[in-house]
Amino acid sequence: MNTITTLDIPTFMNNVNQRFIGHQHLMDRMMENVHSSNDTGYPPYNVIKNNDDNFVIELAVAGFGMDDLSITDHNGELTIEGAKSKDPDELDNYLHRGISSRKFRRTFSLADHVNVTDATVKDGILSVTLLREVPEELKPRVIDINYAK
Repeated sequence: MNTITTLDIPTFMNNVNQRFIGHQHLMDRMMENVHSSNDTGYPPYNVIKNNDDNFVIELAVAGFGMDDLSITDHNGELTIEGAKSKDPDELDNYLHRGISSRKFRRTFSLADHVNVTDATVKDGILSVTLLREVPEELKPRVIDINYAK
């Protein structure tokens, strides 16, 4: 049994570049996520795969109103942010505050051709629906083989 104790990133990347032509941008995005991961665990979320082309991201956003949430899809990154405006009079009424209302930012890397199609809030859960739509010209095609005479 072989055990990997260290990973030589430059050698690994060189091997990837030789075997996966045209996929360098995917590896760059993956490495970017590895180095910039500062996940706080808040708010908790689920990722649901309905089928090969349909996904849903659910975030627990209890206590946040529609004006407190924003969703941005840009360059393959889906960013969901929440910031609750604080009303000073409202804070005086709480004896205990168990529902968190702290500011958050969650970023998800989306694969090529994955688009946000819908976002809804129900019962304190924000559901973001994603759909992968690969253009016809990028789908696999069968190549006919001609026999030379």
